[in-house]
Amino acid sequence: MFVVSCASKKPPMPKSKALTTSRYPAPTGTKVKEKELVSKSEYRSQQQKTEADKKKVEKKVEKKRNDSEVLEATSRLSVTSDNIREYILKYEGTARENMSTHGIPASIKLAQGVLESGSGQGTLSRNANNHFGIKCHQNWDGESVRHTDDAPDECFRKYNTVEESYNDHSLFLTNRGRYSDLFLLDKDDYEGWARGLKNAGYATDPKYADKLISLIERYQLYEYDAQVLNKKSTGPRPRTTPTYTESTSVASTSNNKSSSKNTTTTSKKKEAVHIVAKGDTLYNISKRYNLTVEQLQKMNKLTNNTISIGQTLKIK
Repeated sequence: MFVVSCASKKPPMPKSKALTTSRYPAPTGTKVKEKELVSKSEYRSQQQKTEADKKKVEKKVEKKRNDSEVLEATSRLSVTSDNIREYILKYEGTARENMSTHGIPASIKLAQGVLESGSGQGTLSRNANNHFGIKCHQNWDGESVRHTDDAPDECFRKYNTVEESYNDHSLFLTNRGRYSDLFLLDKDDYEGWARGLKNAGYATDPKYADKLISLIERYQLYEYDAQVLNKKSTGPRPRTTPTYTESTSVASTSNNKSSSKNTTTTSKKKEAVHIVAKGDTLYNISKRYNLTVEQLQKMNKLTNNTISIGQTLKIK
């Protein structure tokens, strides 16, 4: 008799092999420290770079702010040094032609053009090609525009081109007696012209002459005068009219042979000073007044070359 079992014994299943890869290594029983995404040194380096980039941006913004200035004549505008240089390069030829024809320094023409037109960005210069703020007056029969300056809705001359404005500005000065003394000055005496224009009433701004002189010297517009005169430029002209501050002193004179009474006289003691403007350095101030930097430092008790806008410096 045979006995047959119904249960069949299956072979055991093979154990599955653990999946291992470079990303999931085989367990070793030792706790593995997770790798840092960014090391501390890399993080510090990135932070320092970010701070450096931030400072660069801040410096650029500050430089742009320092390079801009407010020009105020017939319009109040904030323009950059690049705007001014572009204007000068665009119209220096026209200014030199006018100097050759009419005898007005090219430096003065350009400085007035920059100031009065806001480097060509002002309302009058854009709408009427009027770059010198010339009003209509009684003898003007050309086109005109209305613009608020010293009073509301004043009449200003309108031109077809900027070159017409430059030429009319020359005729305006040559045909009016109040400016006649200016044509007796040296052809390149831009300081005399600037102060003469202000004294003759060309502008009401009390600082008008100083603004013109500052523009001429900062942007070296005197170079164009030298070109017209076929002269070698030697830099800014020495100042002939320094800024003066006055202090009053009282002196008493003793008896003299012709009088039995003491006399008291009041005299004004003048002290020549220079008010530091934007772009000034001790070096260019010293050259302007025929001094050395050391002399300026000694007169003003300066220990280094640092000066600030608005600072008063003795020059005598």
